[in-house]
Amino acid sequence: MNKAEIRAIYLQELSRIAPDIDPETVGDNDHIQEDLELDSMDVLNLVTALHERTGVDIPETDYPRIATVALAVEYLKGAMQ
Repeated sequence: MNKAEIRAIYLQELSRIAPDIDPETVGDNDHIQEDLELDSMDVLNLVTALHERTGVDIPETDYPRIATVALAVEYLKGAMQ
């Protein structure tokens, strides 16, 4: 899976969990909690959805590594290799 595909999956799941977020307006460095205002349950749901879509286990200690689109793409890409 390439970075564009991973980015698309991340944004699809983010908008599914928080339907009020328009994926077209999410910047690569927008923080999911600080900028997009997801709560801890939303973050957990995002982690679960990303695991289901990519097969990558994301331990709680790595949650900061998926806090933005840019970070998540790099993290997931590296974990899938």
